[in-house]
Amino acid sequence: MSTQMIIRIEPELKDKVSRFARAEGKTTSDVVRELLEEYISSRDIAAYVDNLWERIERRLSAQGVTAERIPGAIHEIRRGKG
Repeated sequence: MSTQMIIRIEPELKDKVSRFARAEGKTTSDVVRELLEEYISSRDIAAYVDNLWERIERRLSAQGVTAERIPGAIHEIRRGKG
């Protein structure tokens, strides 16, 4: 369920956001939600680390590295051979 947030911004900023949102076929609320989500994700270290592990997992899987070979793969990467 959504909740309401009241913020104060300059009228000119509100008008510009509304204009750009309409041009993209979005509501002002859609744009503000997207911006807040981007703000949180750029500062949420846990999400960053999770994403990093997912990328590492995909890369290792694509290279055929199995769970048993992970310590060796890490060692190779640290030595600059991966």
